[in-house]
Amino acid sequence: MAAQRPAAQEPKFTHREERTVTSKNHLAIIGAGNIGTSIAEGLVESGRLPAGSIALTRRKVGLLDDYKRRGFGVHSSNLEAVRKSDVILVSVEPQQIDGVLREIGAEIRPDTHVVVSVVSGVSIKQIKALLGAKVPVVRAMPNTAIAIRESMTCLAAESGDREAIGIAKSLFDAVGKSLVIDEEQMIAATALGACGIAFFLRAVRAASQGGIEIGLHTDQALLIGAQTARGAASLLLQRSKHPEHEIDLVTTPRGCTIAGLNRMEHEGFSSSMIRGIVTSAEKAAGLYSPDERAQKER
Repeated sequence: MAAQRPAAQEPKFTHREERTVTSKNHLAIIGAGNIGTSIAEGLVESGRLPAGSIALTRRKVGLLDDYKRRGFGVHSSNLEAVRKSDVILVSVEPQQIDGVLREIGAEIRPDTHVVVSVVSGVSIKQIKALLGAKVPVVRAMPNTAIAIRESMTCLAAESGDREAIGIAKSLFDAVGKSLVIDEEQMIAATALGACGIAFFLRAVRAASQGGIEIGLHTDQALLIGAQTARGAASLLLQRSKHPEHEIDLVTTPRGCTIAGLNRMEHEGFSSSMIRGIVTSAEKAAGLYSPDERAQKER
């Protein structure tokens, strides 16, 4: 029998105690698109922060009019939002982050601010260099289920920033589950956790198409497929068993389940999923390219 790998442990933080976000904090979300606004809504719905303590910015600020009516702070200026906040969440595209961080860097105060980045592929070291300040930085990788407060968010920080991790964890625990990992694992977390939403949705779609072929109506097949996927995930999360343990409870000798599983494996089901995740990780590793021209000008 192959030796089992030791269970993963969360990174150890050596400095400062964890601290959580409270109603006394003020959060600025720089780049309030789908992810940013989902975080804002989740924090308010969970009671973690009131709408008035959250400042939202984006280039097309008119798209935030509804949030303004609901009591959120809405700003066209990133600098104004940063000045009014102590927790800064950066949620822009990788190609935009250089300019955004240089813009707000002069307003960042290491003794009062914590910066949380949900931007793919940009390291903590790169973020701190662009800010030009030794501010605590946390990288976070949520997924689109954050819109319904069911995100799986992975977090990473440098060893001295336990306080910052506590703040980020309290933000993302309000909109799903969070896990602290090593920064070197963030690319893998992006592929499995963020891209993975699409992979599992495609699996449900394929299952529902199979259901249609064998006689179910479209809405019936989709409901059965989605609820079955939800049940499978809940079994793993609540029982903490290996997937094969739960599979063994369904399969019987010469049964229809094992016949279907074997056919899927013969067609490359598991290997296709593995290759897809690896390919996504390779792509994620190259999403961010530093602005070399701007660096030379500095």
